[in-house]
Amino acid sequence: MTFRFVRSALALMLAATALHVSAQDFPNRAITMVMPYAAGGPGDTITRVFAGAMQKHLGQQIVVDNTAGASGSIGTAKVARARPDGYTLLMIHVSHATNVAMYKGLPYHPVDDFEPIGRATSGPMVIVTRNDFPARNLNEFVAYVKANGPKVSLAHAGVGSASHLCGLMMMNALNVKLNEIPYKGTGPALNDLMGGQVDILCDQTSGTVPSVKGGKIKAYASAGKARLPQLPEVPAIADAGVDGFDINISFGLYAPKGTPKPVLDQLTSALQKSVTDPEVRQRLEAMGISAVSVDQARPEALRNHLKNEIDTLGGLLIKAGVKAN
Repeated sequence: MTFRFVRSALALMLAATALHVSAQDFPNRAITMVMPYAAGGPGDTITRVFAGAMQKHLGQQIVVDNTAGASGSIGTAKVARARPDGYTLLMIHVSHATNVAMYKGLPYHPVDDFEPIGRATSGPMVIVTRNDFPARNLNEFVAYVKANGPKVSLAHAGVGSASHLCGLMMMNALNVKLNEIPYKGTGPALNDLMGGQVDILCDQTSGTVPSVKGGKIKAYASAGKARLPQLPEVPAIADAGVDGFDINISFGLYAPKGTPKPVLDQLTSALQKSVTDPEVRQRLEAMGISAVSVDQARPEALRNHLKNEIDTLGGLLIKAGVKAN
């Protein structure tokens, strides 16, 4: 047995012992929750809502760190490299599943390099158009889109974004190719939709519902099988006999791989208490999204949700030949 081997083995033992000790008194200092998108957007707001709620239950401050770029992969890689002690967390949505299909040589694997803590939110999608779009109802909308194809412009917030995925799924379900217009974010896309420069946008209710209720754009359908509580008069796309078009954007909380189970259990408990917090639910509902049930705010639920998104939405990107620029 060489000295180098003994030294390496001893280092591993000391590291394991240190993690065990730190898990016993977790948390004893501030926690960082990485939000891999820009400050000020819906994801940032959601992260800050949960950071504020969870720190009440954990008894330590949770600091939000916006490390944005490359569809969330820069901030995600930062968490994957972090010490697995529960003090660096990741709050992320669908890009955690789709980046593996979009980026060649991604420096982490969404399943293998993270410990799931639980789902946090569930956000439906809605199909909206400029106010003078000619269709009078959902059936006419479907017929018009199928008849006019590339003449119809479809805005989205950028390659791999939730609105891009929703648009791809819509075109796939309707078996039609529209004229895709990418933007750098939902805000510019929505502004041009309100101004009549583009025809259609399929995006999260957090950004679209206020504009629909304000009479600035029209809503034709929810992207799924159920109507939206925020817009009960708007039908579901399934009501028009359209199958294979059901998308819901969910934020989930992760820790680096190897984080001790006692630490993960505490974090899951704090998340579960937060999703039932009346203030959290009220703030999310004001954004047009919902906190998940306690049963969904657990590791296995998030793990299953992630794997399903990798298969379905990642598969959608692969089929469309979409790659990051």
